[in-house]
Amino acid sequence: MRIDILTLFPEQVHPFISTSIIKKAIDKNVVEIIIHNIRDYSKDKHKKVDDYAFGGAAGMVIKVEPLHLCIEELLKSYSYDEIIYMTPDGDSYNQKYANSLSLKNNLMIICGHYKGIDQRIRDNYVTKEISIGDYVLTGGELAASVVIDSIVRLIPGAISDITSALTDSFQDNLLAPPVYTRPEVYNGWTVPDILLSGNTAQIDAWHLEQSLEKTKLRRPDLLDSI
Repeated sequence: MRIDILTLFPEQVHPFISTSIIKKAIDKNVVEIIIHNIRDYSKDKHKKVDDYAFGGAAGMVIKVEPLHLCIEELLKSYSYDEIIYMTPDGDSYNQKYANSLSLKNNLMIICGHYKGIDQRIRDNYVTKEISIGDYVLTGGELAASVVIDSIVRLIPGAISDITSALTDSFQDNLLAPPVYTRPEVYNGWTVPDILLSGNTAQIDAWHLEQSLEKTKLRRPDLLDSI
């Protein structure tokens, strides 16, 4: 998979792709992540990329020209399965969405800033608009990082055991069951006997029971989809 990130602040994204699972996935050629500075496409001598909104609305807007030039330059060499804009008024993001995007080959992600981007970019290029929650961030870089992390970890080869990702919370509309590791007893706290039994069928049944109980308690809305 190739992911192109369009941003005004590359320095916010570089640390994210330089650590942990994402860096390992890049090193193993599971994913290629390229960061593009929108300012590089500004024709203004001061590299100005924002301006006042027409109609007198408060806040600054990222101008259409630098984004248009950046996108068109990339489209000369690549075709994209989706051109995504991170925005608080986009579609709510969830695990099902992540699963779908993880199957794509090429993605472009546009990070907004200030009051957002000129609507003409959204109308003419963007194929999906995504929100990671009902709140507003200073820019789309953190939101884009969340989406990329959730996608990349699902690509075979990104993590050592893909079944680990496929049994995470929300994969089957259930929250994940409790997990334990060594030692079996610590500070008087013990691991449930069933997990030490070696009986795979009973352990699987226990996991399902625990997932159902946790989901019913914390996220009963998820059970409506089962």
